[in-house]
Amino acid sequence: MALRKIVVEGDPVLKKKSRPVEKFDARLAELLDDMKQTLYSAQGVGLAAVQVGVLRRVVVVDVGDGLLELVNPEIIEAQGEQRENEGCLSLPGKYGETIRPAVVKVKAQNREGKWCIYKGEDLKARCFCHEIDHLDGILFTERLAPEAAVQTEKIR
Repeated sequence: MALRKIVVEGDPVLKKKSRPVEKFDARLAELLDDMKQTLYSAQGVGLAAVQVGVLRRVVVVDVGDGLLELVNPEIIEAQGEQRENEGCLSLPGKYGETIRPAVVKVKAQNREGKWCIYKGEDLKARCFCHEIDHLDGILFTERLAPEAAVQTEKIR
């Protein structure tokens, strides 16, 4: 495992659409392991492969209840609404109120290629949406509530 450099705002890779994973091999396992280590080192709750410069549809998430590895994730169901302050490892020091679903179901493959369904509520739902947006070149600043502005200090 190795720490990978997190790409920050201004790097054009963050605006690109990631490609699906087709090979479930040692390179994918290494990427997932490196992303896990990078996520924990940065004290984040989610990380998309594009944030470490890899344009593949791969996400890791841990909101405090264990690591989830999502390969080729897609939201298959969304319910309700939540308005919460959001930040991003690729936009250090920036925060803003976003509008996201309160509950989502995500279909994704694991590192062996098996399809699984994951349900997320509240922070986990927001995290799933945030990281899947990254895979499509979308930053949280594009999901701000209409009256919200990007802040440089976290609002509690």
